[in-house]
Parts: sequence; C-alpha cells; structure tokens
Amino acid sequence: MHGWVVFDKPLGMTSTQSVGKVRWLFTAQKAGHGGTLDPLASGILPIALGDATKTVPFTMDADKDYIFTITWGESRDTLDAEGEVIATSDVRPSQAAIEDVLGLFRGRIEQVPPKYSAIKVDGKRAYDLMRGGGDVELKSRPVEIFALKLTDYSAETASFQMTCGKGTYVRSLARDLAAELGACGYVSLLRRTRVGGFDEANAFSLDDLEKLCHRGGVLEALRPVQSVLDDIPVMIVTENEAIDLKHGRAIASSLSQDQSDDGETPSWILAVMNDTAIALCHRRGGEILPKRVFNL
Repeated sequence: MHGWVVFDKPLGMTSTQSVGKVRWLFTAQKAGHGGTLDPLASGILPIALGDATKTVPFTMDADKDYIFTITWGESRDTLDAEGEVIATSDVRPSQAAIEDVLGLFRGRIEQVPPKYSAIKVDGKRAYDLMRGGGDVELKSRPVEIFALKLTDYSAETASFQMTCGKGTYVRSLARDLAAELGACGYVSLLRRTRVGGFDEANAFSLDDLEKLCHRGGVLEALRPVQSVLDDIPVMIVTENEAIDLKHGRAIASSLSQDQSDDGETPSWILAVMNDTAIALCHRRGGEILPKRVFNL
C-alpha cells in the first residue's frame, strides 16, 4: 500500500493517533505525516503510506493555508484554549487597530515558537519539558507569511486567513499580534485548509475512510506517491535505466542543465517509467544518481 491520504483531522485527535488510525485502516506497513497539527486544531493532515514516506520532506516544505480565531481578554500558557490562564486584560482591539498592525506580520519575519511545541530541546520535546514542570527558552527563527487578512470581527474575537511557509506557528502569531495591540489573546479556533496541493476538496474525514474501508474501497482515498512532487523535473527512463536506478547505479541524464540544477545546489529529479515513480535523484555532471528509490 503506497500513496498519500489527505486526512481531515478532527478536533481532539493527535497527529500520531491520526497516522496510526489511517495506517490500520489501510493495513500499511509504514506511515508518516506531512506536518504536525495540534490536538485542538482540525484540518488537512497529509498522511504518507508505504514508499510515499520517502516524499514526506516535500510536504513539510510546502506552503500552508490556515483559518483561525483569536479570543481577546486572556493569555494562556499553551497559547490556545487548552492552557491555563496566565494573564488577563480588558483591552479589546478595534477592527481598525487590528488592520493597522497586520502589515508587521506579513513577509519574512522572526518568530519564537510556542514553548508547548514539538521542537526538541536537548533531545526532548519542548512540550514534554513544560508539562514535566520545567521551562524552555526557544530561539526566534525566520518564517514567511505570504498572506494574512482579517475575515471576521466582534468585540471579543477576531478571525483570520493566512498563507505561510514551513515552520510558522499560528499560536505564536496570535501571541505576537496580541502583544503588538497591547492586549491578551489566545487561539480559540484553528483549522488548516491546505498543505501544498492537498486541500479540503480532496480530503477524507475519519468517518469517510471507515465507510470506504467497510465496503472495500479504501483505494479511492489513495493518491499517487508522486502527488507531492509536481514541482520537480521529470525524466522518463527506459526499463534498463529503471533497473540501474533501483540497484543504486547512476544513469546518463537526458535533461538540460536548467531543467535539473541551478548550478549551486543539486535539485531533485523524478525518474519515471510508465507513469510510475522509479526514484528521486540528483544530477552530477551528466549523470543522474538515485537518492531515494521507490519499490512500487
């Protein structure tokens, strides 16, 4: 069983639990996900099965869309509704005030991840250290926010749509936005609506997958391994070349330099035979070297 499932994760389920459930439904030997979603977040969680796990990094690097709501008046230690209240404020930002500061959070910005996050500190997850009574200091890092707009406003809440690059935390954005407005706030609703080419239009809920499973139709929810490789140059190979690649041997390149390499860092090339992915490769001079071989 090899391919991608665009899972619409429900509230309350962890990303790890989601992977385990989908892996069980599809009786897959290997499984992984393309970007963690918090238990209190819902939405698109791409799950790779079998050899699709070799393409997970391409999904991790993909742009993502979110919708989220900030509730004003309280700050919480987890930056979402799950946490304990650590500060309160009577400040309720106006719609105009919110619109005025949004520009500060568009483009390439520095962001400190939440202390309750999966980032590792000295080999341990930050959230495990926090829940164990410790404390962590996380460094800021650059993230990119391509679009951010206010979509709904009330006296107590503000809702937003955002498109961002990898590594961006919505909870951190909400924390920093509230601080810029001199208010307290936390994320009370969070939903991811797109990861790269995977969106709500091609997603399946847990109930959908269970129904497909019961009638033997789970393959209807399985997308090809190369679904996340649309931006990668494709090289069509012969049967003999496919055999060489699968055995780890380099083959001659049929791609021009500008199709496969920017001259500075090697870029990926997807070798394909009869519409089946054979290997992810790098170019070296006039040769194509297999780096991740698929057994499809």
